[in-house]
Amino acid sequence: MKLVKLFFGLALLATVATSCYVEETVVVTDPYVDPVPSVTLNQLLTSYELWYVDINRSNASGQIPFMQIAFTLSFRNGDVLANNNLVGIGDQGYGYGIDVGYYDTYNYILDINHDLDGYVTFDVTQLNDTEIELYNPDSGLRYVLVGYQRSNFDYDLLFYENIHYFVQEYVAWEKVATQGGAPNEFDYEHFLQFLPGGGDGNFQSSKDPVGSSIDHLYWDYTGIFNVDDIPGNAYLKYLTLDYDYLGNEYFELNVINDNTIELFHETSGTVYTFRGRGYIENRSSRGTLRIPKATIEKQRKKISIF
Repeated sequence: MKLVKLFFGLALLATVATSCYVEETVVVTDPYVDPVPSVTLNQLLTSYELWYVDINRSNASGQIPFMQIAFTLSFRNGDVLANNNLVGIGDQGYGYGIDVGYYDTYNYILDINHDLDGYVTFDVTQLNDTEIELYNPDSGLRYVLVGYQRSNFDYDLLFYENIHYFVQEYVAWEKVATQGGAPNEFDYEHFLQFLPGGGDGNFQSSKDPVGSSIDHLYWDYTGIFNVDDIPGNAYLKYLTLDYDYLGNEYFELNVINDNTIELFHETSGTVYTFRGRGYIENRSSRGTLRIPKATIEKQRKKISIF
């Protein structure tokens, strides 16, 4: 009898032990949920059709030319496309611009091989849902890029905020019409040229006859030019031609189309029409480098002192 009791006692103990073990096993085998996969750099870059290069938030100073020429960059199927010019922006390359090279990604490293400027590598940091930062460890330069789709990118706003670069995209501007106004010295200046330099840039003017070859113009005057906003009108600008030692000429600058501008000379009341000749396609360091507005303002203040 004692043996029977002992047998049943051991059996009961074994059953309880087994029950405890089963309960512990259930806890261990709870369903496991995989974490959400992280977005790859290539997926991030291609999530926006256009990346606006916000030069005013970049510590750029000219060491990576193709980055400072570009208004926008696009990364598509291994190719890098850029809007380097304001002439034709929004239309050229269906809004993407021109093909300037190719790229590759590894983790959060972006390698770009530019057709003319060569190989550059960047460490990429995602700042928020729409912004990334490209850091080049070789130069210490940082560029902030803002993502847009072509359908919601304001090409017109970009154009008018950067008029001082637009006028530099032609070798020369030829005067093709003069309307009204009192006679003045500017009547005899038939060509203008805008170049990178102090303030918004440098300018030259020529009295050579209309129709002259732009490759052989004699520049009679030189100076510095500035383009400023007119309050209440985003599509009209104020152009100042600061002639060395000869004073200033002031104009209202109105853009008619991609190669025609009107200058209203306030002093005489004359309207001059100029047409661009010799389009310059910006593709490498031979193009106009964009610089932050803060740097332009420093240049203006420095120039005003003298």
